[in-house]
Amino acid sequence: MKRYIEIEVEGVKAKAELYNNDMADMIWNNLPMTGDARIWGDEIYFPISVEEGEGEKKDVVEIGELGFWDQGNAFCIFFGPTPMSKGSKPRPASPVTVFGMVESNIEVFKQVVSGAEVNVSKTSE
Repeated sequence: MKRYIEIEVEGVKAKAELYNNDMADMIWNNLPMTGDARIWGDEIYFPISVEEGEGEKKDVVEIGELGFWDQGNAFCIFFGPTPMSKGSKPRPASPVTVFGMVESNIEVFKQVVSGAEVNVSKTSE
């Protein structure tokens, strides 16, 4: 069964599908979540109170992928290059466990400013 989440920041919303892995399960089971956006290039991240779960760890991710950064215990949204990128693909500061993919409105994240409240909740298809 597919699981979808809604990410809302400053009145704009994006929908994402969670992957089928342990990390996605941990995120799903701890929703809703709220945090203050931190910006690093074209990445938004915010600390969450979830432990790292199993899933594919990547040091280069796809635009739109969601990841868990264990060094910062953070939920990460990748929407373009980061300061570590060597091209157009996002490169986290260190490998992240990927757990989902934004399916709509990825471009809205470009307008988010540091400190903006990020809300993540379960949603239907």
